Amino acid sequence: MELFTQDGLSLLSRWGHFLAGITWIGLLYYFNFVQTPAFLQLGAPARMEALDQVTWRALWWFRWGAVFTVLSGLMILGFNEQFTADYFKTPSGISIGSGAILGIIMLSNVWGVIWRAQKVVIASARTVIGGGQADPAAAAAGRRGAVASRMNTIFSIPLLFFMAATSHFVGSSAFVAEAESSAMITYWVIFAVVVGGLELNALGRLGGYGPAMNTRPYDSVRAAIISGFVVFAILYAAFEVLFKA
Repeated sequence: MELFTQDGLSLLSRWGHFLAGITWIGLLYYFNFVQTPAFLQLGAPARMEALDQVTWRALWWFRWGAVFTVLSGLMILGFNEQFTADYFKTPSGISIGSGAILGIIMLSNVWGVIWRAQKVVIASARTVIGGGQADPAAAAAGRRGAVASRMNTIFSIPLLFFMAATSHFVGSSAFVAEAESSAMITYWVIFAVVVGGLELNALGRLGGYGPAMNTRPYDSVRAAIISGFVVFAILYAAFEVLFKA
């Protein structure tokens, strides 16, 4: 069958990437834009029941959607002959590399922070439903998970841009065919400072979990969306200045 040739497998990996990515990012937006604000309006019994019956199920699809999004993205690279070391010296390669790094960081947040924190919160809710006492650690765990989730929301905005731009924008004649080494180094330094600094902040390494000035981007949906577009603007401005023909 044609689907089991290299071109077919490349297509299947892209299809899987779309399906998994929509599941992952869709649930990320559900948690941040719908569930979190709604939970603030619910009484404690209703919130505990929703954690037990809704959040637990949604988190299964969320975390495995993240895994298969990244795995299928790596499959795309593996099944396409154009993805060589030289490719990553082009604007398209730098663009897909930017998106891939953001995706891997987001996957790490899902499994290393969000899921671990939510297991504590949900276990506490189930204990309360069963007539026991809430886990004192649940509030702090919930805050850690919420901050990491908002961080992923922020990163998702530039991630989706770079993923789309790779095939539909930065490969045009408006950008250089191959980036100079100095331009590449400058871009990746800017990328590392912006993305790495934000990630360390979201992990509580630059001032804790607040509320404080450093946690304002995570304190509301509006702040997270604005922050995401600010991150996009900084990274894209650096990209265009350094790689425009």
